[in-house]
Amino acid sequence: MRKIILSLLCLSLVISTYAQDSPYKTSTWKDGAYIAGAVGLNVLGFTFIQNKESLNESELNALNKNDIWGIDRWAAGNYSEEADAVSYIPFYAALGMPLAFLPSKAERNNFGQISVLFVETMATTGVFYTMTAGLIDKSRPLVYNKDLPTSERAEGGAQRSFIAGHTAVASAGTFFVAKVFNDFHPDSKAIPYVWGGDTGISALMGYLRIKAGKHFLTDNIAGFVVGAASGILIPELHKKGNENIDLYPTANFNVNGTGINTGLALTYKF
Repeated sequence: MRKIILSLLCLSLVISTYAQDSPYKTSTWKDGAYIAGAVGLNVLGFTFIQNKESLNESELNALNKNDIWGIDRWAAGNYSEEADAVSYIPFYAALGMPLAFLPSKAERNNFGQISVLFVETMATTGVFYTMTAGLIDKSRPLVYNKDLPTSERAEGGAQRSFIAGHTAVASAGTFFVAKVFNDFHPDSKAIPYVWGGDTGISALMGYLRIKAGKHFLTDNIAGFVVGAASGILIPELHKKGNENIDLYPTANFNVNGTGINTGLALTYKF
């Protein structure tokens, strides 16, 4: 983990040195500290996910799809290995989204800076995903499929339906690209098509995750909102002229010492 954080900090040094004619302003130590803090919260969140408890037999038998919200109920029992496998295509594509900027000279000259903003976007998305998936117990749609092996339905990994991580990543990656393209080329006629295409990719991801039995509709909506917000807000907060707005990860023990309060804080300096 130390090597990962060190690599990210070194990357942040690159962006301060080589950013040219960029609409964004970055700081080596400020952005490096943000990335390090966000990575730390992600590690904590993944610890919560790994410690998810499996359902016992009585808990599994007590599940009733009629107890699910009406907006989600129709997806209960869904299961498709094919849809699950296909969903990894846009997932991994979203992680490589900054490569889409290489053909353009303006973005290519600032690729180091864009890459760090992308790392911050994904790290921020990861904080929301790992914390919710790790701390909120919600069975996936496939858990309601009685044709599946009990071991698969009861395992801890099947009890983290909220939020939809794949959808959050796809949304974060695609909306980040749309936002950065918009900021570098504000007069481009392609902007509506870029935003529309990104929304379509996120919607496709949500459909595949529902069909696979991994998430309900509300899980995907939440994942979409988290990813889109991260993809848009991280670049926006770094735009020149917005230096009085700060976003940073936080973590502290609560008053009674019974747990850890984590999250992101947004401040505005007048």
